Amino acid sequence: MREFFASGHAVDVVLAVLVAEALWLRFRGGCWPDITAMILPAVLMMIALRAALTGEDWPMIAIPLTLAFPVHLYDLRRRKMLQKD
Repeated sequence: MREFFASGHAVDVVLAVLVAEALWLRFRGGCWPDITAMILPAVLMMIALRAALTGEDWPMIAIPLTLAFPVHLYDLRRRKMLQKD
């Protein structure tokens, strides 16, 4: 189990689940821009986690984490605007 996490394959499983969730949301009538805005922060955090688990240099961890925050804020703002309609 230690090797499973150290190799980053545990994150690969989570990323596959996120892809499956995106497809399921699309099947249920969601549109790709909304689904992407909702799932992209999690994908970026998982990429950062994978980099950390596999011993990548700090920029490979910090950049996806940094990018996840504004995408998350965009998604929150988008949802708030949709509630007003």
